Amino acid sequence: MTQDLPNISAPHLDTPDLHKLEPVTISQHAPRILLLYGSLRPTSYSQLLTLEAERILRHFGAETRVFDPHGLPLADSVSPDHPKVIELRKLSEWSEGHVWCSPERHGTLTAVFKNQIDWLPLESGGVRPTQGRTLAVMQVCGGSQSFNAVNALRVLGRWMRMVTIPNQSSVAKAWTEFDADGRMKPSAYYDRVVDVMEELYKFTLLVRDRSDYLTDRYSERKEAHPELATTLAAAAMSQEVLAANADTDDSETE
Repeated sequence: MTQDLPNISAPHLDTPDLHKLEPVTISQHAPRILLLYGSLRPTSYSQLLTLEAERILRHFGAETRVFDPHGLPLADSVSPDHPKVIELRKLSEWSEGHVWCSPERHGTLTAVFKNQIDWLPLESGGVRPTQGRTLAVMQVCGGSQSFNAVNALRVLGRWMRMVTIPNQSSVAKAWTEFDADGRMKPSAYYDRVVDVMEELYKFTLLVRDRSDYLTDRYSERKEAHPELATTLAAAAMSQEVLAANADTDDSETE
């Protein structure tokens, strides 16, 4: 014997509606991608890889911006009205997807890269600079191939509530993979970068107009409607009573 939960009509309790997957409007502009890299060296291979990724994204039709981390203060060492902080936050608000590229240092991402993310709050004035945006992660290695930095970037992306695509790029011995003009040489590594950027472009097209629906959370609706917890508790108790009655009925039948 099964019974449904009592009818609850509060709008914040709605069961996810498949019809809401259809976006209200379809964006007509090119996907907007922000690219971040994690080194301040004069010859930075994470920067070179980021610029190569930007060329590929532009070839696919994306609009891109690369943030230069030079001059960005240590997180919380100055007020958020610092020009570089304002620049970074505005770029993140403008974006619909991100590319993150860090060298691997001491088995993880660099402080230069992490500092950029530490300046991006989960929410600021009702605006969420990262939530619901797509993300592709890449790393460069000075020696043999490793995935420590991209794994750390994935953890960071999840914490920033981003939609991280499945594919990723890790370029080993990066100093051998670029020519004198800073362009990436043809190789399997280059092919993987193209794959990753193509996937990011496609995911961004799929996600950007559905971001509000995909990131709509029960816990946040509950915070906006305190009566929700009481209503759900009553519904759960009612369900327990119905289940207990059903067990009793089954026992009597046996």
